[in-house]
Amino acid sequence: MSETQTRSLSSRQRCPRASGLESVAPLVRSGAETPDPVPAAVTGTIPAWINGSLLRTGPGKFEFGADRYTHWFDGMALMHRFHISEGHVAYSSRFLQSDSFVSNSEKNRIVVSEFGTVATPDPCKNILARFFSRFQSPKPTDNANVNFVKYKGDYYVSTETCYMRRIDPQSLETKEKVDWTRYVAVSAATAHPHYDPDGAAYNMGNSYGTSGFFYNIVRVPPGGGAAAASADLSGASVICSIPAAEPRKPSYYHSFAMSENYIVFIEQPIKLDLLKFMLYRIQGKSFHKVMSWEPQCETVFHLVNKHSGELLAASCFSSRQVSAVKYRAAAMFTLHQINAFEDDGFLVMDMCCGDDGQVIADYTLENLRRAEGEELDKFYNSLCRNLPRRYVLPLNVDENTPLDRNLVTLRSCTATAVKTSPGEVRVTHEELHDDALLRYGGLEFPHINYEQRNGKPYRYFYACGFAHVIGDSLLKMDVHTKELKVWRYPGFYPSEPVFVASPRATEEDDGVVLSVIITPRQENRTFLLVLDARSFTELARAEVPVNIPTGTHGVFNKTG
Repeated sequence: MSETQTRSLSSRQRCPRASGLESVAPLVRSGAETPDPVPAAVTGTIPAWINGSLLRTGPGKFEFGADRYTHWFDGMALMHRFHISEGHVAYSSRFLQSDSFVSNSEKNRIVVSEFGTVATPDPCKNILARFFSRFQSPKPTDNANVNFVKYKGDYYVSTETCYMRRIDPQSLETKEKVDWTRYVAVSAATAHPHYDPDGAAYNMGNSYGTSGFFYNIVRVPPGGGAAAASADLSGASVICSIPAAEPRKPSYYHSFAMSENYIVFIEQPIKLDLLKFMLYRIQGKSFHKVMSWEPQCETVFHLVNKHSGELLAASCFSSRQVSAVKYRAAAMFTLHQINAFEDDGFLVMDMCCGDDGQVIADYTLENLRRAEGEELDKFYNSLCRNLPRRYVLPLNVDENTPLDRNLVTLRSCTATAVKTSPGEVRVTHEELHDDALLRYGGLEFPHINYEQRNGKPYRYFYACGFAHVIGDSLLKMDVHTKELKVWRYPGFYPSEPVFVASPRATEEDDGVVLSVIITPRQENRTFLLVLDARSFTELARAEVPVNIPTGTHGVFNKTG
């Protein structure tokens, strides 16, 4: 099959069909918190130089009283800590004491709407009061179940609303709620910021009003190094505002890419219908119902100079105009980027991509809790598989740049970029894998040696393979050779792999990879896996006597 033919096939068509999948319902059942640290039983040897904590969050409670959440993203945040010191591990966990969690607990029902679940009116109110309650603006949730993030030396848990919660990383105690709107003019922010070596953080948030809808890039300056007595995002500023191509139907985004000098915003064809958004509470529909996958629309990459805040521009002397360069690609869907870096006048961007953005709405609890058999297999085989792709964007585009010619001159790179008109460049991707990856169902949750290689040329990334509806393997990819290394055991379901560098590392993959392994076939046998990052072989397991629901994202905290 030629490269052109391969690109014309969707990731769903290229990946082998699965059959006989086992149920993963135990992975999305409610968990219990373990506030007092319990020691783990370690087998193998954990390197003595690893000192710190793996912090993770994710959906952990899916019902209150008789009310049930409908989507996996809706579960109340359960935070986890695996503390590693001198070869020993202790585990603890706590539910985030968000306003949403507290209110739901007090009422013993769901009173705050989430991504896929609408809170019903209070049954104690009279009919008229319940009717008019549907016309009230929905209160954004502070159920921060997506990621641990860091600003000015403080740890927070974050979701995709305007609210975060500051967290004590040792005790997992919930501290004050932080509202982004108090610091910058955004109505929401992602849970995937990027960081400069000096500690400055970059994020993205929306704003909308009479002048339109904008995607805003936010910079939070570095702090003094030590955690503050209270949350502090002072000095945060919007460095660039990008107008939406369709103000009434802006794009959904989960994250963005950052190189040493540029931020890349990916305007993809997952659309948010703002009219439906205003009406969805009245109609009793959840937030994810306002999202739609519109593959007739293209993907547009916007490049912003993170130092000046200016969009990358191309001049046209003949008309004396300067306009932002738009890099257009075929419709694709991405949640997580792998890395981005500059190379000889090009911005190289690697990301996990799929061909069908409808997959977000498919992760309902009903689907994830299907019994093993034909229906579960059918559901999995209907899903889009995300695969690693590389896009290459030329940074020097002007009136002298020739039309209809591939501008990509990087060695051994099959990605293309063709100037089609002034200020417009059409790009196609290079597949960052060979057929070996397809046996593992594609990949997601990519991680790199972030401190050393983020925004710079790199060679390795780590991810979860998805030969099931939940990640069921760990992968190491070499982007130079496309070689794949795999850790996989039947019935084991790993969390995203987090790389921790050796303190005397000289090579990019000198360190370990940490992942939490859930074992639904065995009760109370969850373990922290420690892999040698270079050989991708197992060094140790630290087993804890608890059942943990599958989670989302986390970080390694070196200070404990």
